[in-house]
Amino acid sequence: MKIRNRHLLNAAGWLGSSAMHTLFRTLRITLHELGQDIKPDQTDNPDRFIYCIWHENLLLPTITWGRSEVAVLLSKHTDGQLLGSLITSLGMSIVQGSTKRGGIEAIRKLTRDPDARKHLGITPDGPRGPRRVVQPGIVYIASRARMKIVPIGVGYRNPWRAGSWDRFALPKPFTRACCVTDKAISVPENVKTADFEAYRLQVQAEMDRLATMAETWAASGKLLPRPAVEQTRKLAS
Repeated sequence: MKIRNRHLLNAAGWLGSSAMHTLFRTLRITLHELGQDIKPDQTDNPDRFIYCIWHENLLLPTITWGRSEVAVLLSKHTDGQLLGSLITSLGMSIVQGSTKRGGIEAIRKLTRDPDARKHLGITPDGPRGPRRVVQPGIVYIASRARMKIVPIGVGYRNPWRAGSWDRFALPKPFTRACCVTDKAISVPENVKTADFEAYRLQVQAEMDRLATMAETWAASGKLLPRPAVEQTRKLAS
């Protein structure tokens, strides 16, 4: 159902944000950084990043890293209404576009102020799938906007899952949530269309590898190989 009333959307976003913060405060959230520190609050880092998250797992990075320094690529599909309201309630902005349609709208937005200086969050298999298949639009955006791609693996211990195309994951209270990142992937500026597939496959391989690591770690409590940089924290209240 499409919600047309802006006030209802805003209220739904605020309620959703409050509920998610309450849920995530109960989790034991652990972040392992195998490469450099790529969190968006690193103001001394000149690079801009595209945070790449499977559609089903966007809650953890959104709740933990959601801040004004990040914009989120969101399609105009009606399913994105409530998600967009949740995102804006967390203080982030929205860039209209789609990784399935080449990201042209996103590039236009990202090359203008104020979003030209922001990091970008992307679900590369969204908005409608196929599940866990990287679309080539992320390569186009990274190249034209001169941003590095950061694949993110997310795992929950025995989460609830929706019956949607992406099997959207919702962690159960008081369980373990794991997040794994590695080195950012650089795409040359103005890379040729014929070369998109090679970079798409590189992103796909990293997303698959880090997702497996995070999910195995969340289920077993062990992560191998041991990362060079480790952070363990409870979500701040």
